[in-house]
This record gives sequence, C-alpha cells and structure tokens, in this order.
Amino acid sequence: MARPRPAEPGPAVVLVSNGPGELTTWVRPLAERLHASLRLRPRSSNAPASLHLVLVPCPNATGQERAAAEPWGLFDRIVPAWRFWSLLLRPQRYGPWPQKGVVVFLGGDQFWTVLLSARLGYRHITYAEWVARWPGWNDRIAAMSDAVRLQLPVRYQPRCRVVGDLMADLSSFARREDPLPEGRWVALLPGSKPAKLSVGMPFLLDTADRLARLQPGCRFLLPLAPTTSVDELLRFAGASNPIASRYSASVASLDRSGSATEIVTAAGTRILLLEQHPAHGPLSQCALALTTVGANTAELGALAVPMIVIVPTQHLEVMQAWDGGLGLLARLPGLRRLIGVLLTFWRLRNNGFMAWPNISAGRAVVPERVGAITPEAIALEACDWLNAPERLEGQRQDLQALRGEPGAVAALASEVRGLLPRELNAS
Repeated sequence: MARPRPAEPGPAVVLVSNGPGELTTWVRPLAERLHASLRLRPRSSNAPASLHLVLVPCPNATGQERAAAEPWGLFDRIVPAWRFWSLLLRPQRYGPWPQKGVVVFLGGDQFWTVLLSARLGYRHITYAEWVARWPGWNDRIAAMSDAVRLQLPVRYQPRCRVVGDLMADLSSFARREDPLPEGRWVALLPGSKPAKLSVGMPFLLDTADRLARLQPGCRFLLPLAPTTSVDELLRFAGASNPIASRYSASVASLDRSGSATEIVTAAGTRILLLEQHPAHGPLSQCALALTTVGANTAELGALAVPMIVIVPTQHLEVMQAWDGGLGLLARLPGLRRLIGVLLTFWRLRNNGFMAWPNISAGRAVVPERVGAITPEAIALEACDWLNAPERLEGQRQDLQALRGEPGAVAALASEVRGLLPRELNAS
C-alpha cells in the first residue's frame, strides 16, 4: 500500500483496540506506561513524538469507546471505529502522520492492524492473548504465555517475546488509589449493554435488598460503565422495564450528597454509584462481587476480587440480544421450554465455563449460577461466602495465581520502544 505523505516530524505510537474492557485493562495501562518512559504528546506538549488511539469495528463494541477514552488525556488523536475505513482510504483526513511509527494491536481483529500498519508504513507489534494470527506481518509479537509462542511456525518464534498477562498489573496499581469508607463492600455489576441491564438491574437490586437484611453491615457499590448513564440505570430499574415488575425491589430516590451519588431502594438499601472510570481502585477493595458474564469477570479476576457469576435464563426474550453462546442459543426458535436442557448439555460439553477466570483455568475457580435463579438464592449464597473469610481468601489467591506475576505492561512497553528510533528512547 502507498503510505500517506509525511507532514509531522516525530514518530507516532498508534494503539489499536475495540471494546470498553480492552480499553481499561490493556490500552490505558500501556498508554500510561509509555508516557512515563517516553516524552509523548499530549502529556509532553513540546515532544516530537505522539500517542494515538484508533478504534476498530467490532460487534462487541458499544460505540461509546471514544467518549470513554477522551477524558484520560492520553492521546493526541482518537479515531472512532466508524471512521476506520475512511482512515485506511485517506489517512490525511485525520491530520498529518509522521514518516515513522509503530502500530500496536490491543484488541479487535488482528487483521485491521495489519492493514493499518501497511497503509501508514509503520512497524507492527501484536499483543497475543491466545494466538498470533498474522506472524509474517508482525515485526514483533508480545505473547501472554509460552503456549502462544509455541503455536507459531518455527521461523517466526524468534520474533516473539512472552511478556505475560497485561491484566496481572491491575491489582497492585488499583490498590494505590483512594480507599473506600469503612465497611464490608459488595460490588454489583449488572452489565454495560441494554440487553444485560434490563435483567441485571432489577435482579441485583432485589438481591441487594435481601442481602442487606441477611448481612446488615454490608455496603454496596455499583460501577457505572462509560457507555451507560445514571438515568439509564434508573430506567432499567423502573416501571418502563417490563422485567422489573417480576422483582420486588424498586428505586425510591437518588441521593446526591456532595460528590457521592447513591441509589436508595424502597427497602432502604443504599448503593453507591461510581461514576469514574475505570473503578479499579474501589472494586479491588470489595469483599465480593455479584456480576453478569462478560469482560467484567476478567477485570474482577485481574483485581483478585472474589465473585459469584449470575446468568438468569428465565428472560429469554432479552437474552436473544446477548453476545456469545447464550445469545446464539436464545435465538433458536421454539426454545423456551428446552433452554434449560440445552444449556445444561452445552455447558457440560464445553466444561461449563462462562466466566473468564474459569475459562483460563480450565476449572471452576469462581461459582457460576446459570438457570432460573432467584435473588433470594444468590443473596443466601453471597451471605455464606461473606461468613467464610477463608473461602473468600482462597478464591482471591486462586485468581491471583491465574494472572501470574505483574510486569507485563512494562515488558510490552519495552517491546514498543524497541521498534521506535533510538534517539527517541534516549531523549
């Protein structure tokens, strides 16, 4: 491909990613590390080099990723996913591009970074969590594990360095943030997409009310995803959501005191809303999390937060909009009566794993509750966990062991710097 005419002096580092989970757990830590070790715009306004973010088309993205990343102040330029093809065709539309640079794959389809690096004429590095699909087009491959390296053809293995799991650094970084007020905190994660929120909000509000009665000392928090709003959460918890009428909890008021915002249920349960993103610091201090499936289970695992993963399958009409295997099953015609049997069969065939920690370990590290489950049953189970601190600590240690030793972000940043001109690293 012909590269665009250079019009900017210094090299560029272009991070490529897709969804909100990858942005918070891969992109942001690497961007922070690169700014700490190199002089890059926009943090260093007079620096010759710059850091950019390009978002790529992905069915798991929400469309709000650009809005989520902009407040971080890490990127000189952010190209949203809907402009990706336009960027490939005419990069000059999006400002001048330097003659030298590096494209870094951090989520999405690896082929998009192959195209982008070829179009810009930049060097190319892929962070490979499970497999590196285009090794011949990579200058370097940063692998999560040795298993990734061994899958490569022998002639490409020298290009690969095992850096480790990027998410292993999250826990130690998060705990340096401001502590939560005293109390035993339980995190509620209903999901970030409308299809999951329509089930997760009423289900978890009901569960919180019941758990508060069983454990009066419990305190609750709910991290607001960057792709949702407080008004949207209240809408899914209220009468405009037909599913909410099947549960006993409801929102009585929204209490804004100073910088804190709390949902107050009709039963008097107070739930602290965390509007900053990511909320890794507060989450890492929770004793337990009640969560839906998805990237949030990977984040919680990286933070070593014990969890119970819940998938209420009684709302099939909504589950049809879910992603992954459950969404595919729910779309099959005439499935309402057979979904329990099919889910059981499907889970047994696939080792029964839906949460990322369990998938990674190949065994049940965290409990998964799938089926026509009730808030009462989940509240009772959560109470049992909270009353058994040694079990909580055991799960926490298992989650920490899965992620391995920290240091992957620094190792990947070193690989990126190795592809940049030497004079930049010396500055």
